[in-house]
Amino acid sequence: MKRRTFMMSTAGAAAGLAFAPRMSFAAQGTIDWYTSSDTNILDFWTNTVKPAFEAANPGIKLNLVDAGDGAGVIAIGERAIAAKQTKADPQADYFESADALLPAGAIKAGVYTNIKQAGLANYSKVNPLAIESEYSLPYRGSQVLLAYDTTKLKPADAPKTWEQLVTWIKANPGQFVYNRPDKGGSGGNFVRRAIHQANGLDPKAFKVDNYTQAFGDEALGKAWKLLADIAPSLYDKGAYSSGNTQSLQLLSQGVVTMIPVWSDQVLQAIEQGVLPAETGLVQLQDLALCGGFTRSVVIENGANREASLKLADFMLSEEMQSAILTELGGFPGVSWDHVSADLRKRFADIIPQSIPTFPGGKWEAAINDGWYRNVAPNVDRKS
Repeated sequence: MKRRTFMMSTAGAAAGLAFAPRMSFAAQGTIDWYTSSDTNILDFWTNTVKPAFEAANPGIKLNLVDAGDGAGVIAIGERAIAAKQTKADPQADYFESADALLPAGAIKAGVYTNIKQAGLANYSKVNPLAIESEYSLPYRGSQVLLAYDTTKLKPADAPKTWEQLVTWIKANPGQFVYNRPDKGGSGGNFVRRAIHQANGLDPKAFKVDNYTQAFGDEALGKAWKLLADIAPSLYDKGAYSSGNTQSLQLLSQGVVTMIPVWSDQVLQAIEQGVLPAETGLVQLQDLALCGGFTRSVVIENGANREASLKLADFMLSEEMQSAILTELGGFPGVSWDHVSADLRKRFADIIPQSIPTFPGGKWEAAINDGWYRNVAPNVDRKS
């Protein structure tokens, strides 16, 4: 489920806000921008970024286009490669995506601008933990946090390490729940945090190409023991929610006291009144729960490359990075040192000391299958 869809269904908002893809292309001086992200991102760019950028850059316009999904962004990259070979206009200048460097071979084909070398005034502000490639620009992020009811748990007592969290769960049976790892990223990344805990707190030990049956059985097996140990102390003596949405509903209804949750979801839920203002947020400080960044790419052979670089630089400005926090509920792409002191104070409990990630591929399949078999054997994975 897309996060915007989640917010609409939880808040009871009216349906029908989906944007249909537009295939018209802009004129010279108008940046053709594409996204495969949720509709709340298109809303943010339409209502916040576009008017601010156009006001700051007279003569440059933004043509914002919903590419649909990841396949849509890949198609743009493929179109840019074909256009470069024929010296044609790719009819695309800029796009943002979690997998912004797809399709494979695009960098070698020379269709993506080297952002690091492009001379952006604000590039030095980018959070080093977020940099994945010189050819993409991390401008916003999201990370799994712990959300809790401060009327039941004082902020001073909120757990800040894995060991403290386990101690709290066992001391407060029935008051913690996470969703099944194949049903949503908040529960999935809670499970991955247990894997990191069981394997020396070393996210670098897990790579997309280093899965083997033997290594997987050993590394994941240690995590299954940790999760099985806390299972009887979870909500309903070992129940698991069906996704990100249900976890938040259980918290908002006062059924449980604490849940893992995506940062952008919970910040928007509090802002929209889905969760009460008394909701507390905390991040584990021994090793944070997993997160990730969305990145921008500038098409090297696009008709509006220079204007697109201005847009990329604009997105790293304090104005836009603050708006990502306050209006979008995301994390900044710049280091927190470049966020205003007021916002640093406001979000002090969730500023991560690390932003670990976990590979997909064979690891994801092994995690999902192993969790059902070893942690929740009585849960019907098809339900």
